[in-house]
Parts: sequence; C-alpha cells; structure tokens
Amino acid sequence: MRLDVNLLDYVLIAIYFATVLAIGLAARKRISSSLDFFLAGRGLPAWITGLAFVSANLGAIEILGMAANGVQYGAMTVHYYWIGAVPAMVFLGIVMMPFYYRSKVRSVPEFLRRRFNGATQLLNALTFAVAQILIAGVNLYALALVMEALLGWPLPVSVVVSAVIVLAYITLGGLSSAIYNEVLQFFVILAGLIPLTVLGLIKVGGFSGLADRLRQSTLGEGGLHTWAGTAGDNPMHAHWIGIVFGLGFVLSFGYWTTNFAEVQRALSARNTNAARLTPIIAAYPKLLIPLVTVLPGVIALVLFSGWGQEQPYNNAIPLLMRDLLPNGVLGVAVTGLLASFMAGMAANISGFNTVFTNDIWQSHLRPDRDDGYYLRVGRIATVAGVALGVGTAFIAAGYSNIMNYLQALFSFFNAPLFATFIVGLFWRRMTPWAGFWGLLAGTLAAFASYIAFKAGIVDFGTELNASFWGAGLAFAVDVVVSVAVTLVTTPKPAEELRGLVYGLNATDLEDDAPAGDARWYRSPVLLGTGALILAAVMYGVIL
Repeated sequence: MRLDVNLLDYVLIAIYFATVLAIGLAARKRISSSLDFFLAGRGLPAWITGLAFVSANLGAIEILGMAANGVQYGAMTVHYYWIGAVPAMVFLGIVMMPFYYRSKVRSVPEFLRRRFNGATQLLNALTFAVAQILIAGVNLYALALVMEALLGWPLPVSVVVSAVIVLAYITLGGLSSAIYNEVLQFFVILAGLIPLTVLGLIKVGGFSGLADRLRQSTLGEGGLHTWAGTAGDNPMHAHWIGIVFGLGFVLSFGYWTTNFAEVQRALSARNTNAARLTPIIAAYPKLLIPLVTVLPGVIALVLFSGWGQEQPYNNAIPLLMRDLLPNGVLGVAVTGLLASFMAGMAANISGFNTVFTNDIWQSHLRPDRDDGYYLRVGRIATVAGVALGVGTAFIAAGYSNIMNYLQALFSFFNAPLFATFIVGLFWRRMTPWAGFWGLLAGTLAAFASYIAFKAGIVDFGTELNASFWGAGLAFAVDVVVSVAVTLVTTPKPAEELRGLVYGLNATDLEDDAPAGDARWYRSPVLLGTGALILAAVMYGVIL
C-alpha cells in the first residue's frame, strides 16, 4: 500500500506540524491557573467549542473505523450518526448541559460526587481514565499502522513522533491549545477526505454506478439500505430493537451525554447558552460526516477484494488514497489523517489529565494544595497519559475492524454510566449508594455479556451486535440495582440536590446570558429540532 509521496507532500505535512506547535505556544501565554489549563478559562464562543466538539470525535478511529464499517456493513453504518449520535447530542444540549455548566463542576465525575458521593466519583474517574488510555492507544495504533503502510515509517517511529507532538501542544497550552487545534484539524480533515470521496465516486460511475456494483458485492441489496431487513436478515445481523435501544438509546446517549472527553469542550464555553449550543452546532456537520467516512468505505468495498481475509477492513481509506490521489492532494490527505489522529488523541489525553488531577489526585489523594500544584500535576498527568497510550496501542492489533473494539469499550464504560445519570437526574429519591452500586453492577454486566459472547456461550452474530445487546443489558442491570438499593438506603436532603436534579433549581444562580442570546437563531431548542428533522429526512433517502 506504499504511497508515492514526494517533496511537496512532505512540505505540507511539515507546515501542519509547525502550525500545531505554534498554536500550542500561543495558547501557553493564556495559562495562569488550573481553570485555564483544564477548561480554557470558560471563555470560548459556541462556534469554536461546537467545531471542537465534533472534531474531537473525528479521530483516526472514526475515519478508519467507520470506513471499515462501510466495507463490512454498507449503508447500515450511518445508524452511528443519524440515530446513534444526533439525537443524543441534541438531548445533551437542551436537557443536560444546564446541569453540568451551571453547577460549575470541572468534570463529569465531579458532578457524580455532588449528586451521589465520593465513591461514585472515584469509580467513574477510574473507569474513565482507563477507557481514555485504551482509546488513545487505539488512535496511536491506527495512525502508526497507516504511516507504516503508506509512508514506510517504522511503526515505533510513527508512534513516538506523533505522540510527542500531541504531548507538546497539550502540555504547553492545555485545553485551549487542544480546542483551537481541533478547529484547525476539522477543516484539514475535510480537505483530505472530500477529494478522496469525489474521486472515488467518479471512479465507480457516481451514486448509480456505486449502487449497481454494491448489489453485485458480498453485501448485495442489503448494503444499500438502513432499516430494510432489520426484523430478519441484514449485513450487520442486527435487529431493529438492538439498533434503537442498544445503539440509538443506551450506547449513543451513554457516550454523548456522559463522556467527559466530549462534555469538556462544552464546559469550556463562555456561558450557559454557549455550552448548550456546543453539541447542537456540532450535530449539523455530524449529519454529513458519513459522506466522507462511510461512503469511501462502500466505494472501497466494490473497488478492492479480499476483505476480512488477506485485506483488513481498516485498510479502506489507505487503499483509496494510494490509488486515487495525485501528489499535493495526497499530502493534504495524509495531513488529514495526522490531524484526525491528533484530534482524537488530544481529546482523550485532555480528558484524562483533567479527571486524574481533579477527581482522583485532588479529591482522594492530595487535597487542599495550592492551584499551582494542581497545574503541575495536570502537566505531569499529560505526559503519563501519552506514555500509557503508547503502551496500550498494540491491544488494538488483534482487531481487523477497530470500530468493533471501540464499541465494546463504550458498552463497558458509557452505557451503565448513562443509566446512573438519567435515573439520578430525573429521580431525586435515588440515593448516593444507589449511584455507586448501580454503576458497578452495570459495568460488570457489560463485561459478563461480552465475555459470554467471546466464549461462544451466547451468539449475537457480530461484534457490533454484541455491543448493542451488552449495552442494553448494562443499562437494565444498572437501573434495577439502582432502584433496589434506593429502596433500602437514605436519600440526600433536597437542599443538597438543588441544581443537580430535574425540578430542583438552584436559588442562587444568576442569568449569565449576554445581550443577543435570546434571538431565535441562538435557541438550542429550535436548532436542535432542526437537526432531528434533517436526520429523519436523510433516513428517508436510504430506508
């Protein structure tokens, strides 16, 4: 798969690296406190945080993994966007962000401490930290694999060089550096993927030519549809109940509403309305991202052979780059992959250093130190997080499709957390220890489900379908245990829950909306409804 890169391509890559480091150096001048380092001083506008929100998710995992899913499952992969992302992003903006932002918490685990207790905070902080290191490792492995195959860089060199650059700009500028780089990376990624998609469509004869060739592929007619066959046979072997409940509700809402690597971007916004708009602004480009991730995978399916055997699904994007892109454009595309890796890993590491410092180190190990001490700990945690990410990079090597691995992680860590959140948010009677035991039981149930599938005890058909059902089981177990423990333990007084549960507003909060935020085009409800309508319309095209 070696690419024919020339001096122009390498110059473009070098310019990108230099720009990324320059942004880190510029952001360093604004770091004077731990709040600046971990949450960008809570001073960023909604359009910046919105683009960073979607870019943080548009990592190498998303690009390589969703293209791999396009090869393996065809059009059904868009479920990850139109039902598996947009509704949850809208819900986060309209319903949950006011609780996060106005409670002045620095992280999701800190919110859990205030709603439940320190044990729940620590459990979530530990599982989140482990998940971020594992996912950062997947990003590293994905990029190193591509760089080795395409440019001939030895895999250890690819891992170390890329990790050092991410380490440099996050350590220098904290979250501000990560967010501004993510905005840049969003446009660089699109600049690399759009030409790839357009040239691929031309190669297969446009959408009609692609449809004809897809019908003759291993996926057949099922590869062209999203909901057809979901009560019986389809490429994903998934039932519509698993798609709607497992993916559309549990996995999706569990990831987008509780994953601090994403929520952190909204917490850095300058006021409550900007925080609410952050995921909703991100939902609009998210609707269109399948055109440059899933669609290239479908194109690769019909252009190349041997998928899932001698040809790993993860090679879809690299193969298209090799055969379709001329020099110059090729440099932009390679830079886009580098940017996607950095965006994804920066989100993982900035989330990890915040949670480790605030929710593990400060809350449970070394409380009551000065602010400068925690700023130093945050920078040390950044170095440690990158080093651990390098160490976990090769766990992903055993997966032909890295998206399967990622979805398994989400079913372990995000699905039960969402159950704890949603019950605790709307049921004020839920007790502190119900939060802890429900979260622990749900997490263990997800692990048990996955182990049963891998051991052949239960047959879910595919890895992805196993994740859907595992997530649903984790959610159900969490809810049942939470209710049972609540019935035999004591709830918090209502005064301690103000601003943390639905229907108990904090009495001391002031309106932080600046002049102009009341205009109709800045309404989270209106813009969120528009995103949901567009998702339904897009489904109508490829039912």
